[in-house]
Amino acid sequence: MLNSKEFVRELQLRHESAWMNPNVGSAETALAALPLTRADVDDAEARLERFAPFIKKVFPETAADRGLIESPLTEIEHMRAWLNENEGAQLAGKLFLKRDSDLPVAGSVKARGGCYAVLKHTENLALANRLVETRDDYSVFATRAFRDFFSQYELHVGSTGNLGLSIGIMGAALGYRVTVHMSADARQWKKDLLRAKGVTVLEYGADYSYAVQKGRERAAEDPRSYFIDDENSVDLFLGYAVAARRLKAQLAEQNIAVDEEHPLLVYIPCGVGGAPGGICFGLKQEFGDAAHVYFAEPVEAPCMLLGLASGLQNAICVQDIGLTGRTAADGLAVSRPSGFVGETVKAIVSGGFTVSDERLFNDLHALHEMEGLFVEPSACAGFASAVELSKMTDYLESSGLSAHWENAAHIVWATGGALVPEGEREKYLAN
Repeated sequence: MLNSKEFVRELQLRHESAWMNPNVGSAETALAALPLTRADVDDAEARLERFAPFIKKVFPETAADRGLIESPLTEIEHMRAWLNENEGAQLAGKLFLKRDSDLPVAGSVKARGGCYAVLKHTENLALANRLVETRDDYSVFATRAFRDFFSQYELHVGSTGNLGLSIGIMGAALGYRVTVHMSADARQWKKDLLRAKGVTVLEYGADYSYAVQKGRERAAEDPRSYFIDDENSVDLFLGYAVAARRLKAQLAEQNIAVDEEHPLLVYIPCGVGGAPGGICFGLKQEFGDAAHVYFAEPVEAPCMLLGLASGLQNAICVQDIGLTGRTAADGLAVSRPSGFVGETVKAIVSGGFTVSDERLFNDLHALHEMEGLFVEPSACAGFASAVELSKMTDYLESSGLSAHWENAAHIVWATGGALVPEGEREKYLAN
């Protein structure tokens, strides 16, 4: 295993590489040291339940889940066999895809945190203006009177694409005026979709951090504007954390035990860090030391792993070590990580991996061919992580994972794909 200095050198060389967190320890001890608690996740979960009648009414595709925004957990045995045969993986146990690529409303993991952040702000405004009480039926938020009220307010967000979709779609459904500040990496179809929803899209020829900065500045100009800060938002983080509770129920439905003898290994694509960080926090709350979470990032944009390994968090960016931050995995094209997330997960995330764009497309093709499932390139980053971890015999031995490897459940968290237009899907599959 590489030490932190060696790992940073591997990043500079653009090598696919692995970093195992030397600071990870007891989940109970690490969680007790954090300012966020289980009660905060309870609060977020309850708020999503209150808004479920509104969501069910405005987004009927959520009716099967009572207005909750949720995705399937699907075992992908054919993909596991393909990875073992073609990429040299040694994946025993079961391999699952957590299909946040198919989340209703916004078609990506950002529908969890993004929609929740909008709903939290919306409830705060409604309560402050005595439009509702928490015991009310929140389907009233779908009425013209409520939409007219929220049209007085504006939402701003900086995004590479998927977060902008979730904020834009949910915000517009509530009546807000929404402005999404898009980085140069954002896909044209995402901009087009937002504009079709009545969202204002401002484009910048610079990276994600610049788009965030411009969004923050614009929102500060108007007291009725609210900036959803992907770099520092506790609300986004907690919206993602609720996913772990939903996953726990799904695992139980499939009779998958999670304990010391049945470890859960989860591989999550990472950009600025909010989604994987929140999910990691939630998983540790639910499963403790039995959950092992690994972040996956492109070789040109490994911002979170760079921040964690160096200990500098958001005081360093990938350009500081000679990388470009540019990648076909547009959702992960982030140069500087969230300092808030880095500090929160520094003792609970197990490690992380970097992956080449070429490998993302190889796994995208294989998933489509083996399982008939489509996801965005960025959503495939977890596959390479699972493969490489399975080969790390020394680490698996020292961490105690090898003793229970046959009983492990592996989950690759697919983060986006459902809203990709057919023409764009064909381009990805032809790559």
